[in-house]
Amino acid sequence: MHRICATLVKAGFELILVGRELPDSLPLTDRPYQQHRINCKYHAGKRFYWEYNQKLTAYLKKAKPDIINSVDLDTLWAGRRAAKAVRAKLVFDAHEYFHETPEVVDRPMVRWIWRQVGERLIPQTDARYTVGPALAQELSETYQLPFEVIRNMPYRQVSRMEKSLVDPPVLLYQGMLNKGRGLDLAIAALTQLPNWQLWIAGRGDLEEDFRRSALQLGVNDRISWLGFVRPKDLPEITRQAHLGLNLLSADSPSYYYSLANKTYDYIQQGVPAIHMDFPEYRRIQEIHGGVLLLNEFSVAELVNLISSVDVETPAYDQLRQQCLTAARSLNWEAEEEKLVRLYESL
Repeated sequence: MHRICATLVKAGFELILVGRELPDSLPLTDRPYQQHRINCKYHAGKRFYWEYNQKLTAYLKKAKPDIINSVDLDTLWAGRRAAKAVRAKLVFDAHEYFHETPEVVDRPMVRWIWRQVGERLIPQTDARYTVGPALAQELSETYQLPFEVIRNMPYRQVSRMEKSLVDPPVLLYQGMLNKGRGLDLAIAALTQLPNWQLWIAGRGDLEEDFRRSALQLGVNDRISWLGFVRPKDLPEITRQAHLGLNLLSADSPSYYYSLANKTYDYIQQGVPAIHMDFPEYRRIQEIHGGVLLLNEFSVAELVNLISSVDVETPAYDQLRQQCLTAARSLNWEAEEEKLVRLYESL
């Protein structure tokens, strides 16, 4: 979101980024645009969604913007109400296939409700975009509307070929600690990978479960729980890793069609990463390399794949070089022009 906002400001838009404040939220940092946080009494469940959307609607009506960008379905109801009230254009930014996410897909009634929200509100938007070609095609077929592709790539950085000096070698996970993201597999895999450590950068609703599991399995001493990391600090952490992790359950169509932000973060820092053998990650492997594909969402397969990687060999150096070469074209500077054209068309 910070990259998107900074790009639009640079293009001449006046912008406000609206989010919510949690009990453990870090202080806001200065940005070239305004920022506003909504404070809610509830933080999960139906009451939260109702409270947040009511407060968000009221704020947007008061702000009277010309364009409202709703990120995912859980803000689109408020975005549509406010856009209609102040006669603003409405943009839908789909970061995921919302009614097919792991938290929703196995709950028939909740899934049906979110699908109805999408079918009713998405046709009322003025423009739509999402994170990758596979998801764009799926959403376009579902809603019979065009979706542009704006990939969530990091800024271009000066990459280095030198290996990390961290020992033992590091597996890195960055992102939310939620269902279906393979952290349970990674923690269990450590029991059979005595020469590896795991760094986890992020927070989420299953963090305590993962911490208990690590203690029970006797591997917590080889796990670094980094919590939320500021975007400006994440590259330095990432470039110390030997392998990145992006493990996703195929039970969720949202994950199957995903193109996770961390994919390009790993590439930009020259870190080969393990991804599921899903369409977008296979596409990157075929075009650029630097990607290891996991055929099965299981501890045994993950252990086998990691065990096959020797960070002291020319084969590993080749993987790193493939990442560094791909980083020259897979960056935000090469992607942001499409975003600007979309908003200027409104």
